[in-house]
Amino acid sequence: TELYDYFRLLWARCGTLHCPTCGCELERATSSTIVDALLRSKGRILTVLAPLDTTQPLSELLAQLRREGFRRLRLDGDTATLDEVDHGASPQTLELIIDRTVTEEDNRGRLADAIELGLAKGSGTVLVDGGEGTVERFSEYTACPQCSFRLDTELTPRDFSFNSFTGACPTCHGLARVQAVSPELLIPDPRKSLRRGGIPILRDSWLEEGQWRQALLATVAGHYGFTLDTPLEGLTPQQRQVLLYGSAGEFLDVHLRRRGRSSQVSVDRSAEWEGFIPMLTRWFREDPGQYAWVERYMQESTCPDCRGERLKPVPRAVTLGGKRLPEVCALSVQQARTFFAAIRLPETQAAIAEQPLKEVRDRLGFLNDVGLGYLELDRSSATLSGGEAQRVRLATQIGSKLVGVLYVLDEPSVGLHPRDVDQLLDSLAALRDLGNTLVLVEHDAETMRRADHIIDLGPGAGRLGGQIVAAGSYGEVLRHPTSLTARYLRGELTSVLPQRRGDGARALLLHGARAHNLKNIDVRFPLSRLIAVTGVSGSGKSSLITGTLARVLEQRLRRSSVIPGAHQSLDGVEQVTGVVIIDQSPIGRSPRSNPATYSGVFESIRDFFANLPESRVRGFTPARFSFNERQGMCPACGGEGVIAIEMHFLADVTVPCEVCSGRRYNAQTLQVKYRGKSIAGVLELTIDEALEFFQNLPAASNILQVLSSVGLGYLRLGQPVNTLSRGESQRLKLAAELCRQNTGGTVYILDEPTTGLHAADVQTLLAALQRLVDRGNTVIVIEHHMDVVKVADYVIDLGPEGGERGGYLVTAGLPEAVAQCDTSRTAPFLGRALDSLAASIGALS
Repeated sequence: TELYDYFRLLWARCGTLHCPTCGCELERATSSTIVDALLRSKGRILTVLAPLDTTQPLSELLAQLRREGFRRLRLDGDTATLDEVDHGASPQTLELIIDRTVTEEDNRGRLADAIELGLAKGSGTVLVDGGEGTVERFSEYTACPQCSFRLDTELTPRDFSFNSFTGACPTCHGLARVQAVSPELLIPDPRKSLRRGGIPILRDSWLEEGQWRQALLATVAGHYGFTLDTPLEGLTPQQRQVLLYGSAGEFLDVHLRRRGRSSQVSVDRSAEWEGFIPMLTRWFREDPGQYAWVERYMQESTCPDCRGERLKPVPRAVTLGGKRLPEVCALSVQQARTFFAAIRLPETQAAIAEQPLKEVRDRLGFLNDVGLGYLELDRSSATLSGGEAQRVRLATQIGSKLVGVLYVLDEPSVGLHPRDVDQLLDSLAALRDLGNTLVLVEHDAETMRRADHIIDLGPGAGRLGGQIVAAGSYGEVLRHPTSLTARYLRGELTSVLPQRRGDGARALLLHGARAHNLKNIDVRFPLSRLIAVTGVSGSGKSSLITGTLARVLEQRLRRSSVIPGAHQSLDGVEQVTGVVIIDQSPIGRSPRSNPATYSGVFESIRDFFANLPESRVRGFTPARFSFNERQGMCPACGGEGVIAIEMHFLADVTVPCEVCSGRRYNAQTLQVKYRGKSIAGVLELTIDEALEFFQNLPAASNILQVLSSVGLGYLRLGQPVNTLSRGESQRLKLAAELCRQNTGGTVYILDEPTTGLHAADVQTLLAALQRLVDRGNTVIVIEHHMDVVKVADYVIDLGPEGGERGGYLVTAGLPEAVAQCDTSRTAPFLGRALDSLAASIGALS
């Protein structure tokens, strides 16, 4: 939103400079201001000194000072005449005594002359000794009054940019993170000792008697009170520190006995233990051959120099309104609004900052208005959900205040709690009232109620859609007799209230979850249940489920190296056999993958074609019917179906293959047909058409039935997966899981699975999820859609707000119980959904 550009301008032009070493406010003085400051205290006896460069040869310096008429010096605090100084001395500090005078108004001229001379001889710095150990430092540069730090050049906005060489931390290059060896990855099983493989990188040769590294390790262990057979979990913190990070400069006497050709050879040497982590880090940096091997034990960690603040020390230390720039960037949008609303600056700075502050306050207001008040300003864009990223762009557009623009938004309510949708719609209405046109692709009922005009497409999906079913105002569409959208708005399309499965005795118990904004909470997840996790945007749902629970399960069940969010423990994992995360990320970018290949049904179809009489006569195998195999693919396009034409400085152009006409196969393969269709013709069928076509082939029809049951019957079998929407990709993944042999005991985790789904598709999705639970699995969904939440077996509600005011477990239990919670932001909407469900069921009965 360009906020950071204004931040850089404000901190560079109006900020208060501080010393990055001691934190003191930097000062810039002239001889007159120094004299005025000293004369505020009358009657003091002062000694004016100029700090000299100790790197210059002392004999040359003394000769020069004699020629200039100076007589006395101070070496390391001791006063001496120039003639008394030993020419071979190497003092740490060397100060030239300029004058000794009393702070009286009559001495102003003498004091000013002494200060000016001191600044000249001290390269812009002068010291004033007031006796009793008080020494004041003054500098005509911007400098620290307590230490020797000084700023030679004025800071510019570029110095506050972590994308600029002049501002970025030199260690992490402005990324805030560095690759570092992880102790957790280095010691996967702390129950083992060094000799039994507690640190897997230890090669066998390191532990053989008579080897230098074995002797060194044994000496380290003996010196610090453990052995090579001590379990690593039994080491004290000091012992673990030494083992991993080295002996910190302490040299140990290592005694090695090695058998030579004819006799024992003894080697005695003093050595320092480097430590496993520094050793691996050195290999990583110095030996390219070790790079890939060492990288397996590394993970990203916060930069140790800038502590994740990205900037060099000097710009990091500048304050505005009492806060440093990285501290302000770490605030949430709501907290930043409060800070900038209360900021007060001196008159001159206020004039400079007037316009930048106005822009900052406006932009923060826009971000808050689109429901992003909980986001931290320095949140990485890669961690934003699709809906959050879209609303950030929306806030930017609102801030531009353009007129006469056509805005197209694809589901702007994605990721928003129902409570926040009104706030978003108010912002969109303001954008419309400026004179713009907004086109929203949306499934949210409240958005449709507030729309000026609705266009309803259908009546089905895929080849069954593409027509305008209804168009007009909300009231006109609501009265349409056949529109699925109208039926949903009228309450005719409702979830079937399932038989509640109850709480259950078997459960996962997550203790002390504290990742991001989670407040050290304990959460219970009953097994073999459909669990909905709710809460306003930013309440901690993703941190709890995908950031902590899913990663712990992956680590325990798959031995994943991904580090979970901070927590105390997870109990009950032994009751779970697996974990599957079904998200809406694209399945792949290759056009060679399609629903038939991804679901596995194509394997059965190829086997079927290979067993046809004509195939057996020709000797065709199942591989012949794969467009990825040389024997079956079209030789001209390589099974792609299209030819890519390179256009040099323009984008490549793809045209259908002239040889196979886009069918991917060679002519011989296409001659084999079943019921008039070749293998290429089968790939052109929709899933529903293929289900009827292969109704007598159980191996294929069973999988096709599952694909149809999750609402994908309109997709072509050969449709490239890179053309699927996010919702279609997620349902295809879900169908693949339903096609697997059921073992029960698996935890399925889905993050907002209703994204991109019409109300009718939501009912299909719910039926598929309930089937997974009926098989003995556990399904956990992070969801805002009340049609899903109201039919869940168990609801976990986080909040009550987003950001720092969130992260608490507000309530948990049956949907009916959660709807009664007074402190839950979800309860009012869930209560209305349950009432609507009851009314619809009553009307139907």
